[in-house]
Amino acid sequence: MAKNDFEAVIGLEVHAQLSTKSKMFCGCSSDAFNAEPNVNCCPVCMGFPGQLPVINNEALNKGVKAALALHCKIPESSKFDRKNYFYPDLPKGFQISQFDEPIAIGGWIEIGGALSKKKIAITRLHLEDDAGKLTHYDNGTLCDYNRSGIPLMEIVSEPDISNSAEASAYAKSLQTILRYCGSSDADMEKGMMRFDASISIRRIGEKKLYPRAEIKNLNSFRSLEAAIDYEIERQIYLWEGGTPIGRDITVGWSDDRQQTYFLRDKEGADDYRYFPEPDLPVLEITTDFVDGIKKEVPELPVEKCERYISIYCLSEQEAHLLSSDIDMANFFEKTVELSKDAKKAATFITSILISYLKRDSLGIKNLRFGADKLAGLIVAINDGLISMNIGKSQVFEEIYNNGTDPIAYIKDNGLAVENDKSAIEAICKKIMADNSKSVEDYRNGKTNAATFLIGQVMKVTKGQANAKTVTEIMNSLLNIS
Repeated sequence: MAKNDFEAVIGLEVHAQLSTKSKMFCGCSSDAFNAEPNVNCCPVCMGFPGQLPVINNEALNKGVKAALALHCKIPESSKFDRKNYFYPDLPKGFQISQFDEPIAIGGWIEIGGALSKKKIAITRLHLEDDAGKLTHYDNGTLCDYNRSGIPLMEIVSEPDISNSAEASAYAKSLQTILRYCGSSDADMEKGMMRFDASISIRRIGEKKLYPRAEIKNLNSFRSLEAAIDYEIERQIYLWEGGTPIGRDITVGWSDDRQQTYFLRDKEGADDYRYFPEPDLPVLEITTDFVDGIKKEVPELPVEKCERYISIYCLSEQEAHLLSSDIDMANFFEKTVELSKDAKKAATFITSILISYLKRDSLGIKNLRFGADKLAGLIVAINDGLISMNIGKSQVFEEIYNNGTDPIAYIKDNGLAVENDKSAIEAICKKIMADNSKSVEDYRNGKTNAATFLIGQVMKVTKGQANAKTVTEIMNSLLNIS
């Protein structure tokens, strides 16, 4: 059988840290990034005997908010369960998770552009607490329990994903949605978001699901794509050799070797010995509670993108770039509000500002200036105070580097556009006199010669002459018989 005779069936489990100040079931700080090892711990999250967990209400609120943003249904009743397994970084000897009655079921995320949209169904979203962190050395392993007990939501997709590109698009869309609704910062560099990808292979046209390999703890989009691509190739090779995997397995991913490796047989519900958490009450979720959270769900990126296209007449690429990050979208909308020019605001941000941010490896939050400065520059250009060329280069760079007020900078540095028609006419006449051959060419039908002459005027005035005025005066002089 050829490689093209097979298709991949992929599902993702995404673990995202809820953006709360304290842990899921105790009052310890949930800020584990760069903290000294084992400083954010207490008897509850360390599993000491006799300690009772208490549900973090903010985690519940943000979990429901994320679920609603993902179009999930919120059941009236939900409960926590004990998921038993014994790892060195799980001090209780069990994880408090949700098994058969999660806080949210159903839902979907739409991926792809206008011509290739696809909905990836979501099975469930449930809440749980995290394990700690293990750091392995040649002569041993160190345990840091700062992460132990941090609130997580696990979002499980249906096996609707067909390749690594779709998996990455789904994960990126999910990250954006979680950030939009404020449920998670989803910062993978800080361990706030990670993926488990389940992959199986079947012949094209079959409906049967075959045994799968679950790749654990992928912590970047690049690793997610590379691991899926490798595992698909590996399983197709096994199929072609007549020895496809015969049972569900769990594998790891080596970034160094760029390959998966066997960890263990895949655990099932029986292995985890789920049973209801005896120390936590059943959650009764009222319609009023859900309706209240629903009002807090903001306009989501897909909706925002469509609005930018329909209301502001932006291109799909511009609208997608501006709506893909909540901070970028807010910056854009504030700029539009102050400048009254959505098109120029979009152009400045997508073609200039983003290139500066990429060059300096910065995020929009790191800017030294606010939307008011960019709006001021756009207004100055639209009012004819400064040319677009100088605005896009010299003035913008000053704003970007130092947060300088654009109007003050323009005036202090003599950059204001020259609008004195008599002065511009005198310069135009001198340029014509110095370039008589171009004048003759124009009058002999070579209309491009006018562009050259106008360019010379702009060069002499260092771009400070009003381009529209220069064009009108030059054309008038050239057409005088």
